[in-house]
Amino acid sequence: MSDERRARAALSRLAEPRDLVVHQLLEQVGAADTVARMCEGHGALARFAARVRTLNTDRDLEIAARVGARLVVPGDDEWPAGLDDLPVPPWCLWVRGPLTLGEAVRRSVAVVGSRTATAYGEQLASELSAGLGSRGWTVVSGAAFGIDAAAHRGALAVDGATVAVLAGGVDRVYPAANGPLLARIAATGAIASEAAPGSAPMKSRFLHRNRLIAAMTRGTVVVEADLRSGSRNTVGHASEIMRPVGAVPGPVTSMLSAGCHEEIRSARAVLVTSVDEVIDLVGDLGVDACEPLRGESLVTDTLPIDDLAVFDAVPFARPVNLDTIALVTTLSPLAVRGCLARLESSGLVEADAGTWRRARGARR
Repeated sequence: MSDERRARAALSRLAEPRDLVVHQLLEQVGAADTVARMCEGHGALARFAARVRTLNTDRDLEIAARVGARLVVPGDDEWPAGLDDLPVPPWCLWVRGPLTLGEAVRRSVAVVGSRTATAYGEQLASELSAGLGSRGWTVVSGAAFGIDAAAHRGALAVDGATVAVLAGGVDRVYPAANGPLLARIAATGAIASEAAPGSAPMKSRFLHRNRLIAAMTRGTVVVEADLRSGSRNTVGHASEIMRPVGAVPGPVTSMLSAGCHEEIRSARAVLVTSVDEVIDLVGDLGVDACEPLRGESLVTDTLPIDDLAVFDAVPFARPVNLDTIALVTTLSPLAVRGCLARLESSGLVEADAGTWRRARGARR
């Protein structure tokens, strides 16, 4: 393993994600020299002294190997290209599972939302993810309770690809109750983290993790989110790097959907209600577009207003004469006659000895 790769592995243990001092130093001198300076501990880098004393990169690599994880760094084929759009990309990624991460996320959607989801939200997240998976899109989420878990399960139900991005080490099962789910994802999909093996899933790391979900995907869909939901943090990261965001509406009386509604109202998110609309939002222009929803087309939709009034005045069962139609419509007899002629030629009414009735099968 090259010095640069080892150094990036070490950085995932030494520095928290998005550390601006480390990022600037990394940009200037590279990973190996950055770690060397952190180990020397001069100036602003002295704050890393405690972590430097316990640094054991060989141990981290051994733990990773034990759980079948691999180290992925910028420049690798497996590196998700979208991560380079972040102001502070991760130092590296630790990845478990058979999916090739970079390839899997080229056509991917983040599906996120509330941990305390309702049955409505979980059903929608599962159905959207199953639809995306069946169409060859990878579903990316955070493996949390609620919407995240429902999204992963929906993709797995159709043998679709799914990626779980964790806030802690890839060897740690969190939350513990989602252990069987994470095992399934590791067996068929991918689990990724920027934290070194064994790292605890601290609250700040969840917020850092959200930017990875937003950046490695083509777009983000929020299914149920209250006003303080962490998924809105994901929306913020997606908006900053110009990724499209969709939000699924819920009942206006549900506080668990209030965050979704606020994102739509503030124009940070587009309302989406179906798989077609999600793919239209995040897909390729002109290739993945969907037709706008329309109501049933009726034969009378294109009739001029006077013709429509006459058509409405002609009954099905009992024929009526011209004077009766004129009385109902307040049109002149001459105007009524012209309307009837056009309606008859269109097959909507039929004449019978000076009276008219609607033609069989002609409905509004």
